[in-house]
Amino acid sequence: MKLNELTIKQAYEGLTKGEFTAVELAKACLAEIKKRNQALNAVLTICEEEALAEAKAADKRIKAGTAKELTGIPYLAKDNYLTKGVRTTAASKILANYIAPYDATVIKKLRQAGAVLLGKTNLDEFAHGSSTENSAFGPTKNPHDLTRVPGGSSGGSAAAVAANFCIFALGTDTGGSIRHPAAFCGVVGLKPTYGRASRFGIIAMTSSTDAPGPIAKTVADAAMVQAVISGRDQNDFTTADVPAVDYEKEMGKNIKGVKVGVPHEYFLAGMNKAVEDKVKEAIESLRQKGAEIINISLPHTKSALPVYYIITPSEVSSNLGRYDGIRYPLPSDPAVLRDGAGTPNPSSRNTAGRGETADLMELYKKNRALFGAEAKRRIMLGTYALSAGYYDAYYLQAQKVRTIIIEEFEAAFKEVDVIITPTTPDIAFKFGANKDPLKMYLEDIFTLSSSLAGLPAISVPCGIVDKMPVGCQIIGRKFEEGMVMRVAGRFA
Repeated sequence: MKLNELTIKQAYEGLTKGEFTAVELAKACLAEIKKRNQALNAVLTICEEEALAEAKAADKRIKAGTAKELTGIPYLAKDNYLTKGVRTTAASKILANYIAPYDATVIKKLRQAGAVLLGKTNLDEFAHGSSTENSAFGPTKNPHDLTRVPGGSSGGSAAAVAANFCIFALGTDTGGSIRHPAAFCGVVGLKPTYGRASRFGIIAMTSSTDAPGPIAKTVADAAMVQAVISGRDQNDFTTADVPAVDYEKEMGKNIKGVKVGVPHEYFLAGMNKAVEDKVKEAIESLRQKGAEIINISLPHTKSALPVYYIITPSEVSSNLGRYDGIRYPLPSDPAVLRDGAGTPNPSSRNTAGRGETADLMELYKKNRALFGAEAKRRIMLGTYALSAGYYDAYYLQAQKVRTIIIEEFEAAFKEVDVIITPTTPDIAFKFGANKDPLKMYLEDIFTLSSSLAGLPAISVPCGIVDKMPVGCQIIGRKFEEGMVMRVAGRFA
């Protein structure tokens, strides 16, 4: 096995035993990125010099005996995490030149643990999408089939882990943006409880549902990363002061007697029958391992899609208001676009500079024209939903139904310990297959409810259909990631 193909556990053992160095491990990952990224377009920025310096520092910690489990482990971060001194674009032209002045809290924690940042990954612009086709810097391709999407919005991170560009990666999940691409790429993706990890320093999409989390090769690896990035943060008052459990110890327990709920609303007419069969096989395997399978109902699952797409655009329209061409680097600076080789191309310029017009509205129009089509769509939808005369009819009503969805989950979890569902209704689709925005929004139909309720959920591989991975989703009670990973660990 090549070094870049190792899991975190395998890499940590090799590093501490002196079988290879952190520098050698980082170089193996960087070499794979250079070899294959032109085809996949998973990585937008490579931090080779900085990564090798961090790897050398990690080797010193390992030699001194002060290494932690993530010391020397190379990873990639979704390009909506702020990284000090490194370009952070959110895959948008409007931030093409933005250099973050500080690290996101999650990045800071990983630096303290000694993990090695290799670079930043592609995503749907501002995390708006389920295919990574909405990136201003070109789509990412699925490593299993280059004609298919990797899912989204954390498609670059999921594709990078599946392609062994790194040992693990970071994503963000608002309505399924970690779990969806994890399912499409055949890797593990964990969305922790809302408030389990800090959102500080992550470019905001939907502030009431955004959740940072890991994408990894195994559930055990995801657990190790989550343990490091969790915790209360004084810079993010939505983080909870709830200590993380010993996930590794929790995963060591068997699942005999664990009550697993199966909601019939998640097995829809029209979904891929082969995908449904694989998930049902996974459910049966849990029964054979001692779990108790209980049929349950979550009737307002059908309402999650319209509720999410009222609340999310409303918060998006507010959060994107800060990008006015004044408070961030102006698009009149060299726009870092992508050329055919996937490298920065500073030759293309936008001339909508602040000094070229005295009219503020004209400035806004020129600079905000750099938003992509999906960002514009969500801004308009959200602004409409929040406008006078429509706020009560749309946004307020959506929040009321959201409360009902939360209450339904709470009732269900009085009967069961976890809930198991498909992650997606189908395997990864071909590029351009979902041009209708509504059809694209349906991609997250199985992941939206748990996001609206702020619950922990994980996607794990559970089979292959037409040579493409299938994902199975496990949802748990708030702050019970340990139970979720205990069950998920029986698959990956």
